[in-house]
Amino acid sequence: MSRVTYRKFFEPEQANALIEILKQNGIEYEVAEDRESLDSLYGDKQFKQQYFVKIKQADFAAVDNILLNNSREHLASVEKDHYLFSFTNQELYDILSKQDEWSEFDVLLAQKILKERGEVVDSTKITQLKEQRLQELAKPDETTSKWIFAGYLLAFLGGLLGIFIGWHLSTFKKTLPNGERVYGYNVRDRTDGNRILFIAVISFAISLLTLILT
Repeated sequence: MSRVTYRKFFEPEQANALIEILKQNGIEYEVAEDRESLDSLYGDKQFKQQYFVKIKQADFAAVDNILLNNSREHLASVEKDHYLFSFTNQELYDILSKQDEWSEFDVLLAQKILKERGEVVDSTKITQLKEQRLQELAKPDETTSKWIFAGYLLAFLGGLLGIFIGWHLSTFKKTLPNGERVYGYNVRDRTDGNRILFIAVISFAISLLTLILT
């Protein structure tokens, strides 16, 4: 079974901490470095070294529970000067809504603080926030018309970059926090990607054949 990205880190120490937990619990994993940085071509300006810890999709829920249980052990001893105590209720709810952007400890502490402030944060509310977040993240990314135009132009010119743009648009998938893989672009953009890829491959083949025969 193939493995998909569970967490992305910009610091190797953070990746290693998760890897150690996976080792202790017998969870199979692999680590990739800077694999998805090519997405910067379409607007992601993160150029730092990135570390992708990948596990089987079937293990996502189990690892979530392991990390949550580890965090619960430290929750009772948290000091009141922790920075989350200065957050507003709305900011704390934002943490619960975007749990994929925060550590398990921060998520649990946000719940604890909200409950101490009299807010009702039950399993139904958490599930609702998670589902809303998944729906939001599952939405296709927007592709600017300039990249579609550039893709067609490069495809007709027979450039390899045209092949890459077409392939990326038509095949790119992103991993949701629950491990589900969804297409990163909408049907229209993927259709353009397939056309760009087809034209680019044909143009490249013609250019290569012309070069060989001349």
